[in-house]
Formats: sequence, C-alpha cells, structure tokens
Amino acid sequence: MPSPRQKPASRSTPLVAMEARSVDAIPRGKEWQYEPKWDGFRCLLKREGRKVDLRSKSGEDLGRYFPELVAAALSVKATSFVLDGEIVVPHGRTFSFDDLLQRIHPAASRVTRLAQETPALFLAFDLLASPTRKKLSGQPLSERRPQLEAFARSQLKSNSSFRLSPATTSYALAGKWLARSGGGFDGVIAKRLDLPYQAGNRDGMQKIKRFRSADCVVGGFRYATNRIGDRQVVGSLLLGLYDDDGLLHHVGFTSAIRQQDKAALTDRLEPLIAKPGFTGNAPGGPSRWSTERSAQWCPLKPKLVIEVCYDHFSGDRFRHGTSILRWRPDKAPKQCSFEQLKQKAADPMKLLRG
Repeated sequence: MPSPRQKPASRSTPLVAMEARSVDAIPRGKEWQYEPKWDGFRCLLKREGRKVDLRSKSGEDLGRYFPELVAAALSVKATSFVLDGEIVVPHGRTFSFDDLLQRIHPAASRVTRLAQETPALFLAFDLLASPTRKKLSGQPLSERRPQLEAFARSQLKSNSSFRLSPATTSYALAGKWLARSGGGFDGVIAKRLDLPYQAGNRDGMQKIKRFRSADCVVGGFRYATNRIGDRQVVGSLLLGLYDDDGLLHHVGFTSAIRQQDKAALTDRLEPLIAKPGFTGNAPGGPSRWSTERSAQWCPLKPKLVIEVCYDHFSGDRFRHGTSILRWRPDKAPKQCSFEQLKQKAADPMKLLRG
C-alpha cells in the first residue's frame, strides 16, 4: 500500500467549498436535487499524481489526521481528480461524531493508532475535476452528478474507504430522509441542479434539519455564581457571529454546561482570556435589560467554535438560551457569520389567510 505520508498538493489554486443556508423546510421544484446531510467533517479531496490534499471547509489540512484516506486516494487508478464530500467514522450501523472528534489529535502515534482502530470513510457527493475534465465546477450540477456516478462506478467501486452519497430529485423521498434523520445524518441538503459549483457562497445549497443549529464563536464567558469546592468555574458561554465587516457581535449565550464538565472547560477557557472578546455589540452595552451582573464577563480570543441548537433568532440575536450540541474544531471562527442564519422572510398575513 502506498505510504500515507505524502507531500500536500500544490495550493497555487486553493479550493473553496460551497456552503449551505439553513432553512426551515425542504424547497420544492424541478430545479432541486436532494441528499442526506451527513454528520461529519466536510472535506475537499484533491489528487494530482502522487500528491493528495484533504482540506476542511476552513482550509485546514485534514490529511495528517486521516492517513488511511490519503492512502486510499493513492490507490485509486485515476491519478487526477477532485471530490467534494464528507468524512465520517462508522460505529456499528451508525456514524459517530464523537469518534470523529477523537481523530483530531496532535500526536502522530495516536493518529496512526486511531486510523487502524476507527478508520474513516469518505462520502463523495460532487466531482469538481476528473482525469478527462480538469475543471467541472463551471458545469451545472445536473451535468456534474452523472459524471460523479460514472467516476464512482469506474474508480471507487472496489475501494472500501469511499462511498457514493445518494441523491434524488424526489421531494417525497427527501421528506422521508428528513423524518428518519439521526444516527449519522441530521437532515437533508437541497442543491440547485441548474447552477455551477457555488464556491464560497450559499446561493446554490440549502440545509434542512429537524432542529435549528448554528456555529458560533465563543467570544467570552461568565463565571457561575456557585463554586465547585474553592474555585470559580464557568457558568455560561457568550456566543458571537461575524458581520460582513468582520466585526464579532454578541448574539446570545448558552448555560447548558454539565456540572461535571465545568472544571475542565474552565481550564480550557482561562488561558484564552484576552480583550476585546467582541469587536461589535458586546454584553453589558446600552440596553434597558442591562444589569450590574451583565457587565461581569471575561473576554476570550476568538479561537473556539461551538454548534448550538436554538428555537428562534431575530433582531440579530438568539431570543432564548441555546443548547450545546458539540464543539467544532473543524470550523474556522471566521466562518461563523450571520449569513448562515439568513432565511427567506415568512409572510404572516398569508399564514393568517390560510
């Protein structure tokens, strides 16, 4: 088997992944293709000769953490291709995001061991370049998908590390997928068939979950009023999103931190304490709801990203407290923008007339 320790592919023309806009309902129409929304790490996989590059949506090198996928890509007969897909780790009949998080480890020996104990799969859902077509991204998805399926049949069928992600144009089937979500996929992705690959924007792809979630920067925290023993511990996390000018605005909080996790989380947060935390709207700013306690918070360097579940977002903030879903080391803080929450405004009068 080829050695997984290969030099990364040239980054002279860096790849940028298309992104999704969160919406409440599955869009309907002949211009849409539907896919499962996998619960893993988004990844752009590029091979050029003996060089393989795995990049997260934020541009981070994932190849060092998944050497088995690098080796698997090198075993493909085709020597030049680019795939867009998702990295997942099987656990029984499901996929485990917890096991996937364990793969992001600084120790090479740990990475090597986990690559054998919890090998990853690459679920391919788009083809951006092939041996015969060096650039497919300019073609509409209606043309790229058949080429992906042909590539999977000829190149990936006998490779146990790759799977072709299913797709359908059936609205009814997409609805069934959404109803059954869980255990490795958490919703449905809808993509425009008539558009080319929308690198770096959300115009051609929508995501629909059975719950609403958002990736936020942890811009600060408050200590709990009650101590654990003789030490202060974190009580709540202050969440932030970036605007178009690059300012980080405070948009809400989460206090759903398990008691047994507070001490370790405090140890993780305290070394990151640094001003200003939020560079736009900040806690304790002008507000009729401000109290003395609202100003007592610790600003953090914008290093940590967390995915939270929420029920309502309006007025540029979460209307209620949020629930913690998971930490996202695969996401760059700058990716946590208001753009991910923009939705088509509802027509309340239409609802009343209905």
